[in-house]
Amino acid sequence: MEDKLKKLNEIKQSALFGGGADKIDAQHKKGKLTARERLDLLLDEGSFEEIDMFVKHQSHNYGLQNTVTLGDGVVTGFGKIEGRPVAIFSQDFTVLGGSLSASNAKKICKLMNMAMKIGIPVIGLNDSGGARIQEGVDSLGGYADIFLLNTLASGVIPQISLVLGPCAGGAVYSPAITDFIFMVKNTSYMFVTGPNVVKTVTHEDVSFDELGGAETHASKSGVAHSIFDNEVELLLAARKLMSFLPMNYLDKPATSNFDLETLKPIIKLREIVPNDPNKPYDMRNIIELIIDEDFFEIHSSYGDNLIVGFARIGGHAVGIVANQPSVLAGVLDINASVKGARFVRFCDAFNIPLVVLEDVPGFMPGTDQEWNGIIRHGAKLLFAFCEATVPKITVIIRKAYGGAYDVMNSKHVRGDFNLAWPSAEIAVMGPKGAVEIIFKKEISLAEDPEKKLTEKLNEYVEKFANPYIAAEKGFIDDVIDPAVTKIKLISALNLLTTKVDKNPKKKHSNIPL
Repeated sequence: MEDKLKKLNEIKQSALFGGGADKIDAQHKKGKLTARERLDLLLDEGSFEEIDMFVKHQSHNYGLQNTVTLGDGVVTGFGKIEGRPVAIFSQDFTVLGGSLSASNAKKICKLMNMAMKIGIPVIGLNDSGGARIQEGVDSLGGYADIFLLNTLASGVIPQISLVLGPCAGGAVYSPAITDFIFMVKNTSYMFVTGPNVVKTVTHEDVSFDELGGAETHASKSGVAHSIFDNEVELLLAARKLMSFLPMNYLDKPATSNFDLETLKPIIKLREIVPNDPNKPYDMRNIIELIIDEDFFEIHSSYGDNLIVGFARIGGHAVGIVANQPSVLAGVLDINASVKGARFVRFCDAFNIPLVVLEDVPGFMPGTDQEWNGIIRHGAKLLFAFCEATVPKITVIIRKAYGGAYDVMNSKHVRGDFNLAWPSAEIAVMGPKGAVEIIFKKEISLAEDPEKKLTEKLNEYVEKFANPYIAAEKGFIDDVIDPAVTKIKLISALNLLTTKVDKNPKKKHSNIPL
């Protein structure tokens, strides 16, 4: 037995070095960690339990039989993050460029099937040159098998994709189906077709970074949810993200300790919103005051007239959706609507309560928005809030105009608690626009049109542009002192922990994609 154990140890030790010392050095020179180094940083120390270390590819085409490595270019197994289990795979670029073979696709699929049975999140560390060309359709079939499981696991367990190198061609669709994509500046790339193909077909000269780099996908395409300066920052952020998420759709997010005796009115909240309703302010200043610790923002560089992200309020993990008045006055446009809808649906799928901070003047006007489908895309955000059955709380900070008022988790779309600050203006449109329509003739015939406009404007503001008319009708549950916002939110979240709401039975909804 001693000799056999010695041989076992030697075999396992050889598997730890992937493609060998030279390939590992090349990986480090690119500023990248190896597949196993990444696992060491991401997972709790000593928690990783590897499976399928002994798997090898079975191909004999183009001399592949002479290039055989234990594990075949992907490390799979189970580990823990803050003591909670996760399933994880890490592609090894030092082995044949991390290319996907039939064998390592089977490893990934086996892991995902086990994760769904157990009910734990899957984290994929992507660093691959794409399909293993020498294996032909077997490799393509491997991708399709993974895509299918990504789809079946959607809404069952959280799926996180960490793109730490190239991810090209068909390979991009696995991360695209998952819940979150993190990328690293200068070393992560995602594109369906590379720069050379683009130049051949469209005659465009574009670099790897411009076409599919982290910053491109964070700010232009919206493919990347968060980007980082280096791999260490990304891996630590992934650990942080996991702290807000449940294990699966039947689970609830972990709560943290919160001392209610420390809870007091936050006077600073009274000072943030300007008296002039047309003057901008930073909604993040409000968010920072009402949450327990740090705000984990998602899509911070995309659709930034809407803020979304995770936080804790009174120890409860919540998803925050907030209009940003300092960017386009907080108006809803296509990108903001799509971004918000995706986030709301994720939170609803995994039992994360929603807190909405509203200051929205409406939907973005213009031919660009109309021709590119603001009706269809705006409906996504409305649809997401309507179908969500998790606890939903809205605080109207200032403007709540027109259809955007309805969309932003109004009482009419099953908002549980709808609160408003005294500064709230709930109306069909802004006072000036409304007055110019309602009193157009009267103003034009007046001896002093400007004076009459001001008179009617004040009259309209007094009558409609306030929170009290909506409160009279029960559309607002309470008008509150801004200083007690956090107190009210915690009270509502505590009350809603046992909320049960259901949608009609159906095969699935048909969201306007």
